[in-house]
Amino acid sequence: MVANTPLRIALLVYRGNPHSGGQGVYTRYLSRELVSLGHQVTVFAGQPWPVLDDGVGYVAVPSLDLYREPDPFRIPKPWEFKSHVDVAEFALMCTAGFPEPRTFSWRARRELAARAGQFDVVHDNQTFGSGLLGIMADGWPLLGTCHHPITVDRSLDLEHAENWRRQITLRRWYGFLGMQKRVARKLPRILTVSSSSKRDIVDQYRIRPEQLAVVPIGVDDSHFRPRPEVPRVPGRIMTTASADVPFKGLLPLVESLAKLRTERPEAHLVVVGRLRAESPVAAAIERLGVSDAVTFEPGVSDDRMVDLYAEANVAVVPSLYEGFSLPAVEAMACGVPLVTTTGGALPEVVGEDGVTGLLVPPGDAGALAMAIDRILGDPALGARLSEAARRRILERFTWRACASATAEHYRWTIEDHQARAAEQAPA
Repeated sequence: MVANTPLRIALLVYRGNPHSGGQGVYTRYLSRELVSLGHQVTVFAGQPWPVLDDGVGYVAVPSLDLYREPDPFRIPKPWEFKSHVDVAEFALMCTAGFPEPRTFSWRARRELAARAGQFDVVHDNQTFGSGLLGIMADGWPLLGTCHHPITVDRSLDLEHAENWRRQITLRRWYGFLGMQKRVARKLPRILTVSSSSKRDIVDQYRIRPEQLAVVPIGVDDSHFRPRPEVPRVPGRIMTTASADVPFKGLLPLVESLAKLRTERPEAHLVVVGRLRAESPVAAAIERLGVSDAVTFEPGVSDDRMVDLYAEANVAVVPSLYEGFSLPAVEAMACGVPLVTTTGGALPEVVGEDGVTGLLVPPGDAGALAMAIDRILGDPALGARLSEAARRRILERFTWRACASATAEHYRWTIEDHQARAAEQAPA
């Protein structure tokens, strides 16, 4: 295949909305930049529906949408069941399992079969459902992206489970991991977003290192940019968490806020995300008496997100683990002084030299409080961190660079597929 030939790409994502997490953000900006490079991209996505830019094609792959708000774990009406896949999806949910990766991959295979010859390559975004093996058996060249191994999420969730009943439920919820490991081992090429994630995937999924390639993701640096005309709000601390789950580190951040407010009563936290009513974070906010100093803003627009960054004196990524961290690069692109932990790939993204951000150990509320206080008390330090962080983003982490590198792996996948087919052809 000629190096500069435009490609026809089918991009699969079982949860395509940016507010569902990094998968949706990756889908939106990767597809947009691939189109700007001259390629044709069609996104196949389930609910919650994706946000896509002009020029990107779209095929809806509807599920029963069993986890939608405001009625998660709902019981569908009888007329909603239209296939055996719908029945399997509901049955798996009833046994406390998470069916979406598996059932989405089955539906995606059906949709692709109806479009034979319309695409040059299929790119799976973190699904790794068993239907992908059928897609390859149907003759499609296929590669996948694994942002980080979900085994890490499972380990951290189990470690923070309140009781043995919760542990049993979590083990069942993460039952899809065995399937994902088996499927991932059979893909000829898997992209991941950092060297840290690559090491963890090799270790925990037992995948050969040569199957994996690191392609860092990026940020929309034209949108996420400094806004000097917006005044900083005194004491404003900002963090982004797509979900109130243990590995996002909200609990130690709330504890650090309580410590900070003994010396800085103006300190307050804005969380872009949703609070679970009965979570340990909710209990800690009440116990520590900081209810009036923590605000949650779920589902904000990109414009509102940039405004929130502009108003913040400090951005914090308190995660116990990250495979990459879009919130970190967004904050850096906006020129907000950043405090992060050393969990997972964060030092790789932010830099370990203290020039572009301050790093502290994961889960250490005291260290978080000290680092945040240091920036709040030293505007000159904050200005230096901001300038260096923006420069690092422009040099290393743009979606254009991500798309260009990803397209090269598409070409490798197509050529590898053609070579395998030639080997298996009868003489």
